[in-house]
Amino acid sequence: MYFLKSVFFFVMGTGLFVTNSFSEQEGSSYQTKDKNLSIERMTTSPALGGSSPRNVKFSPDGTRVTFLRPSAVDYKILDLWEYNLKDKSVRLLVAASSIVRGEEKLSQVERARRERMRITSRGIVSYSWSKDGQKLLFPLGGDLYQYALEGGKVARLTSSEDFETDSRFSPRGNYVSYILDHNIHVVDVASGKARQLTTSPSPTIKNGSAEFIAMEELDRDTGYWWSPNEKYIAFIQFDEAPVEIGQRYEVNRDDFKLLQERYPRAGTNNVTLKLGIMTVKTGKVKWVDLGKDQDIYLARVKWLPDNSGVFFQRLNRAQDRLDLIFADVKTAKVRPVLTETSKYWVNLQHNLEFIRDGKEFVWASERNGFNHLYHYKADGTLMGQLTDGDWVVTEILQIDEAAGELYFSGHADTPIEHHLYRVKLSDKKVTRPLRLSKAKGWHKFVFSEGANDYIDYFSDPGTPEQVSIRNSAGDLLSWIDENALTQGHPYFPYMAEHIMPEFGYFKGPSGDDLHYRIYKPSHMIEGQKYPVIFALYGGPLVQRATRAWGDPFHQILAQSGYIVFTLDNRGSARRGTEFEGALYRQLGRVEVEDQVAGAEFLKQFDYVDPDRIGVQGHSYGGYIVLMSLFQAPEIFKVGVSSAPVTEWRLYDTAYTERYLGLPDKNKAGYDNSSVFPFVKGLKGKLLLIHGMADDNVIFNNSSMLLDELQKNAQQFDFMAYPGQTHRIGSDKMRKRHFLNLIKRYFDENL
Repeated sequence: MYFLKSVFFFVMGTGLFVTNSFSEQEGSSYQTKDKNLSIERMTTSPALGGSSPRNVKFSPDGTRVTFLRPSAVDYKILDLWEYNLKDKSVRLLVAASSIVRGEEKLSQVERARRERMRITSRGIVSYSWSKDGQKLLFPLGGDLYQYALEGGKVARLTSSEDFETDSRFSPRGNYVSYILDHNIHVVDVASGKARQLTTSPSPTIKNGSAEFIAMEELDRDTGYWWSPNEKYIAFIQFDEAPVEIGQRYEVNRDDFKLLQERYPRAGTNNVTLKLGIMTVKTGKVKWVDLGKDQDIYLARVKWLPDNSGVFFQRLNRAQDRLDLIFADVKTAKVRPVLTETSKYWVNLQHNLEFIRDGKEFVWASERNGFNHLYHYKADGTLMGQLTDGDWVVTEILQIDEAAGELYFSGHADTPIEHHLYRVKLSDKKVTRPLRLSKAKGWHKFVFSEGANDYIDYFSDPGTPEQVSIRNSAGDLLSWIDENALTQGHPYFPYMAEHIMPEFGYFKGPSGDDLHYRIYKPSHMIEGQKYPVIFALYGGPLVQRATRAWGDPFHQILAQSGYIVFTLDNRGSARRGTEFEGALYRQLGRVEVEDQVAGAEFLKQFDYVDPDRIGVQGHSYGGYIVLMSLFQAPEIFKVGVSSAPVTEWRLYDTAYTERYLGLPDKNKAGYDNSSVFPFVKGLKGKLLLIHGMADDNVIFNNSSMLLDELQKNAQQFDFMAYPGQTHRIGSDKMRKRHFLNLIKRYFDENL
């Protein structure tokens, strides 16, 4: 939830050199004399936080780092750049506008795919390296392009009316593969010859694509996987025929569409799935036995390093059992390896790494209540638990087999910071692993293949995202983008009025520590009371009160005289299974209890006006806004709810059933998790907002609430956005309208 034929022509790549930090040219494109932030400036290029590199990767030969960066002209458009490790120069490789001019027209399939992947930018939104480190592949305008480092030229690889999606180089670089019309295609790089590897026997059967649920809820955005030796492709074939066809209106500026879509609502049928192993040369497929229970999710697939087979993860419909299973490449015979179970639900993750040529692996599990690392033999024999304690591991990043060391990210120090740690493969239940990242704040990491140097994305509340290269001890080797807040940076003019948030925690109703972040207005006057806006999400898999660079909209609100308060209630991410499991079988209850506790906590401060507390949120956050207004009207007087779920029976299977189970087996839980039993509790002011082309939280969620409120003669305010999907404000001007609408509503009513 919430919360993508071989005709050739050439385009010259641009060789513009800029400084290691933020380009003065980019920083000077918007001039301002206003020392205070504004929504208008927030929605104008260049981006306030700087043009921080995205999708940063080491080249296979380790000589350079490539990344995507927002265009100076339009921060919504991404260009392809490189950082040369030898001469420490930054160079623009391909400007998207040099190939596709004007608005990029997306196919319906690609539009939906990007919606699922939360890709909000345009231009070059993804790319991959060839094995030899000499070429880069990227999609643009519906076709595939290849950039050659030697000569700096771009070649067009495909020309089709339909969009090629999910493209990549094969592991050894001999092929380019992609999905076209929901089938797997490959292009031989040497000859340029294209082949279609799969054929769908019916319109509802699709090969190599990720089904809706996989992309939206399982964090799996592909449906095919190359073997390391390029001889085989494992792929998923799914059939949408069992999924009910629903009707959805998509209302645009000057027309509307009645779309008939297969959407798996809670309690209804999912797609049926098959896992095949194809021999690339012959196209022959062996189908893997997925077991007697066909009502499952295929969560992950991963090849063994020796090409002998794949490990796949099978999740049952109830999502309280996950099986890790081996399938042999030659026979497709299966062998169970291990099973994870939970009294709540099993959280999916990507933490499976093979070592010792596939004879052993490291796996992460929440079996003791917190996510930790375990060392296994390939047959499923447990060799030992590597980490332990009341904190969580997030990601296995690198395993140095020669040194016997493992690098991972996690929260061993505090849940509101994210750091890099190291343990030895011989360690047992380490509770205080060696921390390598030094700056206090929020880090994300990308490691070099076969080396322990890594890319560090870092930010804190006073530092927009910086990107550096560091060694295994955490020491700085070089900046890719220091993004320093100096003259020329887009945010520099506003630093004098920048408000640093405060962090803390208090004991909630259940006795758990509830962490919060608070922005206070600058230049507060003693004795004056200030209104509060709760900026929340409140749902599972998300954490908001983190020591990271914040949302400039919160700065704008605080500089306008509001206290902006964010609390991670029970159910939020990275606090262990018991903390998250508080949402099990009923939503919208403990979240509101904890947010109310947050309000009671704030009331002890004499600068807080207890009669002027508002609440704002989007998606699940929009749902909690409604539940807070309806269940605690004496606390929350004004609410802005955008794209909310109002009735969980309308939402999809995997997300909803993970927490509420099947509707026919938990009727009371579904009834009490709906907003409708509580609607008559509305006493304050409500602004409801929804995009009229939302295919995630469909518009019916709001239309049902509109009708219910009107039926009860309850007054409220409403704004609809024609053509907008779940990401209301997908373009700059609509985002400006959306944010101004929210702020004006609080200004007028709070």
